Amino acid sequence: MSFPYLRKSASEQDTVLIAEEFASIIKKGMIIILNGDLGAGKTFFIKQVLQKFNVTNANSPTFAIVNEYIGDITFYHFDFYRINKESELHDIGIEDYFNDEQSIIFIEWGNLFPEVLPKKRIQIKIDYNDENDREFSFIEYE
Repeated sequence: MSFPYLRKSASEQDTVLIAEEFASIIKKGMIIILNGDLGAGKTFFIKQVLQKFNVTNANSPTFAIVNEYIGDITFYHFDFYRINKESELHDIGIEDYFNDEQSIIFIEWGNLFPEVLPKKRIQIKIDYNDENDREFSFIEYE
């Protein structure tokens, strides 16, 4: 997989395969942003990636803001959807998470606070037309 990258999914199984392919290229220190409408499949995609690293208890951190998962690697899974202002992210120490080179970070709804995001990141946009059709756009920023 090289960036930019575009994949289409017509089923959950297609999405699983895309997630598995993506999982094969990620490594410690990466920050991965997922954007897409409600129901686009952001959390589902993340769960599929995490399973490749022996994390089976993943769920959406919508109310917790951040979940930590420990598998073969430590993952932090953020959801910015319920954040009201940038200062809330600073209050939870978002910069400390970004500086952790031993973990991988996933952020859902990162587009809500783009000024907080580090320049170096992978951004995944999920567009969907109906219940099963998805388009995944992967872009790497350095």
